[in-house]
Amino acid sequence: MAIVIPTINLKGGVAKTTTTVGLAEVLAAEFKKKVLLIDLDPQTSATTMLIGDRRWKELNKNGYTLAALFEEALDPDESKFILDKTLQKNVSNISSLRNLDLLPSSLDLINIQDVLAKMPTGPFYSDNPIEILKKAIRPIKYNYDYILIDCPPNMGIITLNGLRIANGYIIPAIPDVLSTYGIPYIVDRIEEFSNNMDIKIEALGIVVTKFKEDSKVHKDILGKLKKGMIPHVFKSIFKESNQIAKAADYSQQYSTFKEKWEEDGQYNAFCNLAKDIIERYEG
Repeated sequence: MAIVIPTINLKGGVAKTTTTVGLAEVLAAEFKKKVLLIDLDPQTSATTMLIGDRRWKELNKNGYTLAALFEEALDPDESKFILDKTLQKNVSNISSLRNLDLLPSSLDLINIQDVLAKMPTGPFYSDNPIEILKKAIRPIKYNYDYILIDCPPNMGIITLNGLRIANGYIIPAIPDVLSTYGIPYIVDRIEEFSNNMDIKIEALGIVVTKFKEDSKVHKDILGKLKKGMIPHVFKSIFKESNQIAKAADYSQQYSTFKEKWEEDGQYNAFCNLAKDIIERYEG
């Protein structure tokens, strides 16, 4: 069965999606793992990074996104979600990459989440909206080694769907006050959720992103994170880099993962992050 790892931060602009996509790509490309990326963020950034804007618009028009899954939960009498057509196989703008699949997101998730939030939740409800994603991916969960989930920047019902099936989670964060302020809340909220659902969700660690070596603030806060913050800080540090913007452009095609991420130490950082996760779960 796949190891499921959501990425989450309540603050936008912290390279959450870039971290998720890069980690998915490195696991598939360099470590030959079978990976599924589930995009639960209505901003659809992970989706467009992996399949491009044109293909996403076509899927969204035809209803082949995760929005259809959650819409179906609101109206069970009308079947809308078709897993086989929604699942996009062998995605990425790296031509040599295989074994990376995607369940794409949609802007429609914004409005859907508001309606889902009004439904009763908890382990004793047969139509618990927190169980929607878990039930949907049951037929394919054993096809993958890792499932990564790009969560919205909130702790709403869509995010809880991702956490419901999680083994552990990652918090990408810039080492500044605004990006790290909400981390204790995230950890406490997930612990509360896991206790209520009687499941175990491990806080795997903080991934430091957009690090500026010449910034005293970044260095000071990084030091504080390493000393006392829960969860621990991964050794892999992603420096501030123009490569992040380049990598987000699907129209830029690459032959290998290394070619895509070789600038500013991004390649080594992703490889080391993947090694840490593989060692944690595979020994």
